[in-house]
Amino acid sequence: MLIDAQILQKFDLNTLVTFLVVYQERGVSKAAKRLNVTQPAVSNVLGKLRWRFDDPLFIPCGRSVRPTSKADLIAQKLAPAMIILQGLITADTMHNAASAPPP
Repeated sequence: MLIDAQILQKFDLNTLVTFLVVYQERGVSKAAKRLNVTQPAVSNVLGKLRWRFDDPLFIPCGRSVRPTSKADLIAQKLAPAMIILQGLITADTMHNAASAPPP
């Protein structure tokens, strides 16, 4: 299966990391803290994703947020892919460290 590189190059994949952290934390401020960015930065990313997916994605509920059904669907499909990517990156990092010559 071939990927459409043009679509992926036009889309900031880091926004999907932000999305997943907000989804997991159920809060913008908590996500910002975990990502080590400001709350307005997370809100800005969510605004872009809302436009891209044509959905509010998260509904404010007091001090937390509740994902929409579309956000649930995105997270269900996205989380396994991100876990695979994380594993690939981590394995490559460990391999590079193991194969590096001693100091």
